[in-house]
Amino acid sequence: MKDEISKVLSMMQEGKIDSVKASELIDALKEKQTAPTSHTVQMLGKPNVSKKLSSTSGGYLDKTLKIRVTSHENDNVNINLPIKLVKAVLAAGHSIASNIPQAAKYVKDIDLLIDAIENELDGQIIDIRSGVSDTVTVVIE
Repeated sequence: MKDEISKVLSMMQEGKIDSVKASELIDALKEKQTAPTSHTVQMLGKPNVSKKLSSTSGGYLDKTLKIRVTSHENDNVNINLPIKLVKAVLAAGHSIASNIPQAAKYVKDIDLLIDAIENELDGQIIDIRSGVSDTVTVVIE
């Protein structure tokens, strides 16, 4: 299932689908995978979304989300965030944003990031390159 979700996220990144459609596809993939015999836990505040107990494995949560921005003007940014921290902040952000009507359009984007972490996706998530050698990459390693 990781491969399918990764493909959906790639399609969104390429502009082939928007975040709403990507979220719908990921939800459909999750529903397809969830079987009555599997052990699942209901996520608080997110009805109809379940996660595997194994997705909290320490190995994945010890990884790092790395954000790299390089500019042709040498304005470079390097950010390293532990996945544990990212997961906690996204969960808190989701709770806050879901209670603000004007933020509803951003909740789907938060859901996509939460889904990526819950499904233990790793590798390059975002790769943006401009014509003047500016780049933005986001990687989970």
